[in-house]
Amino acid sequence: MKTRYLPVRLLPLLALLVAMPAGASGWEELSVEQKQLLQPFQPRWDDMPEDRRERLMRGADRWSLMPEQKRQEAGQRFRQWQSLAPEQRDQIRTRYQEYRQLPEEEQARVRERYRRFRELPPERREELRERWQKLSPEQRREARDAWREIPPEQRDRMREKWREMSPEEREQMRERWRDMSPEQRRRSIDQRRRGAGGRRGG
Repeated sequence: MKTRYLPVRLLPLLALLVAMPAGASGWEELSVEQKQLLQPFQPRWDDMPEDRRERLMRGADRWSLMPEQKRQEAGQRFRQWQSLAPEQRDQIRTRYQEYRQLPEEEQARVRERYRRFRELPPERREELRERWQKLSPEQRREARDAWREIPPEQRDRMREKWREMSPEEREQMRERWRDMSPEQRRRSIDQRRRGAGGRRGG
């Protein structure tokens, strides 16, 4: 077989391509639409790590394919993110990493809880956010720990019972829970867990 040689004039170009990291795209290599979407990153684009540039490019491509309503929702979430304090962003990143480490079935439950939350009326969502924000860090930690200790099947029964309650019954339940000390709450959870175990065993 006859060996084919590259023209000498192409050797510098080939050397440049070999030296470039795979997948790296300088600012000038982006499409017009990518440049428009990624404009805030232009001053530091070429100094960014390659994986960061790749993620931003994929995000820009997804954005360009979104329906208009989805774009508006995503834009609103991005503006909310931008308005957060650095420590709040760090907390959210930490929680996301914790979520990624959960078993797949637990991740599915988290997504389902979030879906139900999004389906609540806006005023109800705001009420829940305000109530959560009023809790101290210790109270929030206790609430998370208490929920995690409840077996999944019991959580499902509790959700079902909650949905069947009237608004007045729910408010009474909230008031009783708020009035409990941390120790009383733990005892209540332990009693429910033992009751659930007895029913399974019986």
